[in-house]
Amino acid sequence: MDRPAEAPGAMIPKSLFVFSLLYGGLCVLAGVMGVKLAALGDWPLLGSLAVESGIFAFLFLVIISSAVAELFGQDRANQLVRYGFVPLIVSMVMLTLVIRVVPPAPFWPDQEPFAKLLGQGVRMQFAGLISYGTSQTLNVYLFSRIAGGQGKALVLRAWLASMLSQIVDTILFITISFYGQDMPLMEIMTGQIISKLVLSTIMVPPMIVVFVKLGQWMDGRKA
Repeated sequence: MDRPAEAPGAMIPKSLFVFSLLYGGLCVLAGVMGVKLAALGDWPLLGSLAVESGIFAFLFLVIISSAVAELFGQDRANQLVRYGFVPLIVSMVMLTLVIRVVPPAPFWPDQEPFAKLLGQGVRMQFAGLISYGTSQTLNVYLFSRIAGGQGKALVLRAWLASMLSQIVDTILFITISFYGQDMPLMEIMTGQIISKLVLSTIMVPPMIVVFVKLGQWMDGRKA
């Protein structure tokens, strides 16, 4: 698949613009959704699975960054990942200010549950930034290199890259967030990794095809 060159000063391709907006919004949404633990039901051999709901938004970050790598190359996808730190950090700062600095209205009774659900500690915020940057960069790298890279084995590359990056993401986030506390880290990691691998297998293969074809359609180019 030929990738058009981007001349200096050229207008940003429509698909890259739309995907970038969606990516930034999902970076923020993944953190907000993560406060809910979702049940994935009972699976043969795997048992009962549960996962934090932010994974649904996070997997779309994986899909979008992979689609951008396929359409515009690894460097452009890495740039998207780096820019993703901006909405992440801004949302963390704003939530912290709203929870800890801005006083609630005297007639509003929900300050405590609001703070409990959305007020992550500094350690978890740091863990989120490290795990996001590392896993997303790894995903783009693996997706761009497996099976010869761009234009080849699209679904296989996306699936393998997403699974491996999700394993790294889980290990980093849980270790940084909870190491040294009296918690069964290996048990938590194992359950989260299995759940995320199941979701990666279900969501990533079909959606990477959808996003790549959508990008091609928006930019008026053929596969």
